Amino acid sequence: MGKEPFVVLLAEDDEHDIVATKRAWKKHNIANPLYIVNDGEECLDFLHRRGGYSEPESAPRPGILLLDINMPKMDGLAVLEHIRKDNELRYLPVIILTTSKAEEDRLRGYDLGVNAYIVKPVGFENFSEAVKTISLFWQLVELPSGDLEPE
Repeated sequence: MGKEPFVVLLAEDDEHDIVATKRAWKKHNIANPLYIVNDGEECLDFLHRRGGYSEPESAPRPGILLLDINMPKMDGLAVLEHIRKDNELRYLPVIILTTSKAEEDRLRGYDLGVNAYIVKPVGFENFSEAVKTISLFWQLVELPSGDLEPE
């Protein structure tokens, strides 16, 4: 399609899931640079370019956020709520990628404006195919630019 690969930010605290995501990225030759943060506070630091992410090179604007719900310091739903209330971040596409099958988590995610809610498939092959499908879908989608002015 000729589109420039956008940065994907993964907010995930489970080392096994991080390794599986990196393996899936490599297996499917996903061109998008993958950045990883390990908790909700670190995710917001990355997005706001503060603390250890104050240099723009260390925290490029992501085109998509893959967000786990169950993280330390600040859970994914609180991160999502913050993003949707922030005029600079509110258009950032967010996909919740979680082990939570709880209906209340799914409903709360959609109430807060998540773009998609995906329960992590069991087993590497299934997980890998899910990552590939997410990548293919978002390659086709027209993403908002990161410098939108609030209305």
